[in-house]
Amino acid sequence: MRHSAAHVMAAAVSRLFENVQLDIGPSTADGFYYDFDLPHRLNTEDFARIEAEMAVLIKANLPFERVELSRADAEQMLRERGQKFKLERLADIPEGETISFYRCGEFMDLCRGPHVPATGAIRAFKLTSVAGSYYRGKETNPMLQRLYGTAFGSDKELRVYLNQIEEAKKRDHRKLGRELDLFSTEETVGPGLVLWHPKGARVRLLIEDYWRREHLKNGYEIVFTPHIGRANLWETSGHLDFYREGMYAPMKIDEEEYFVKPMNCPFHIKIFQAKKWSYRDMPLRWAELGTVYRYEKAGVLAGLFRVRGFTQDDAHIICTPEQIEAEILRVMQFAKRIWSIFGFEDIKAYLATRPEKAVGEPARWEQATKSLEHALQTAGVPYEVDAGGGAFYGPKIDLKVRDAIGREWQVSTFQFDFNLPERFDLSYTGADGQPHQPYMVHRALFGSIERFFGILVEHYAGAFPLWLAPVQVSLLPLTDKQHELARSLAEQFGAEDFRVTVDERNEKIGAKIRAAQLEKIPYMLIIGPKEAEQGMVSVRHRSAGDQGVMTPAAFLERLRAEGRPGGQPPPVRVVEQQ
Repeated sequence: MRHSAAHVMAAAVSRLFENVQLDIGPSTADGFYYDFDLPHRLNTEDFARIEAEMAVLIKANLPFERVELSRADAEQMLRERGQKFKLERLADIPEGETISFYRCGEFMDLCRGPHVPATGAIRAFKLTSVAGSYYRGKETNPMLQRLYGTAFGSDKELRVYLNQIEEAKKRDHRKLGRELDLFSTEETVGPGLVLWHPKGARVRLLIEDYWRREHLKNGYEIVFTPHIGRANLWETSGHLDFYREGMYAPMKIDEEEYFVKPMNCPFHIKIFQAKKWSYRDMPLRWAELGTVYRYEKAGVLAGLFRVRGFTQDDAHIICTPEQIEAEILRVMQFAKRIWSIFGFEDIKAYLATRPEKAVGEPARWEQATKSLEHALQTAGVPYEVDAGGGAFYGPKIDLKVRDAIGREWQVSTFQFDFNLPERFDLSYTGADGQPHQPYMVHRALFGSIERFFGILVEHYAGAFPLWLAPVQVSLLPLTDKQHELARSLAEQFGAEDFRVTVDERNEKIGAKIRAAQLEKIPYMLIIGPKEAEQGMVSVRHRSAGDQGVMTPAAFLERLRAEGRPGGQPPPVRVVEQQ
């Protein structure tokens, strides 16, 4: 339906504007788009006209008719219509493959289909945005106009989606990053390179410290590796052959070429090769928060979601074939627990299996795929199979989580690799005294700290749970006579590693509360003459509001309970009687 809606949108644009050049119009996960080249610069003011014309075409219930043409007839028709981009797309179709068009009314488009029977099947639709897009994604090609829209089976579903879009705008991590003073990017530093401000760095430190603690408890060892490596390392790994466009230019050191690392894997392999290993040493679980650098095109950079320098929460598991199933299950259960701690319970997996072209023995592929599938089943994670969707070097699992407003994010990846162990000739001594090639699994829980941080900001709309909040408590003295008491309490809470500020500004209490609310500080403690005299504090929560009065000791107990990773705020108002 959405792909058909893209055709209807293209038909409407072609009717309303002159000299429209068409490129492609696919459906997406939650809508559709079409790329155009036309003299008129499309903007949001055009949306109502285009939607009205689409409504006319939908009401007419025009059938979608499939038309198959010879290559010569297809070329002639596209030339007559002056569709130069479509002619190039036609040339991409292999010889001998059927060339099909779809017609609805006067509009006819090169397309393999399928489509709904007629335009009347498109129920509820809306144009959402317009942006620039390079033809075929290359910066040296013409810039086209990409018009986005969405379609649903009912008006209710469309309203829910549009409300989600509006909520997503409010939660945009780039906007909240500025407002909450968490991070920034600066053109003079370089696009896609993140500057972490003190508050954002505090949250990042909490995430990383928790990550390290949990990995050590779960049987991992932490490693550290360099930021650069000799060219021959990247030649052996294959990165210079297959990934050079995504790597930064080399630097000369002692007349040799060095590259900043785009990945951590080759370094972990070299640690493995530093000594001889026996099957008795397995499994090896090595984890690193390793910062890598990739040359992403300027057009795809997007806040923290797509950057050029980022820290992967990387790990590699090296084990024997007999250990692999238990290791994969262990990884899956570990990932589920970590995501739950950060507030994500709705998890879905995608299992990508062996493609036509692959390295490694088929028996190894079968064992690896079965171990991945069995881990998903045992862990109770719902999944879909992406048949043939694995990388050439191994099958994998991708985990997706759903956030607070229902959006799905691809996060964790567990990737078998039969390629690097062969390229680096890895081996261990088996029980038979002979050398054997180990299994190797790449594993990232968050993907990257930067992207995960952006997801967290949007999931919580900047209101981090207490254990992650950069400032947990704001002490608000009513007058300067309570300043000393507020400072004393701040020191008391700080002694237990709680993050506290004291607002000593000469402002009314309402202004201080509003300031703390805007900073999304979880708790505010109001201290006036009455509270000071009684040895109490008046507690206010940023979302639950007034929590009554209690002793500092009682409030400290609340902080201890709620401030642990995964801790939740009390569901009811607590008032301590004097």
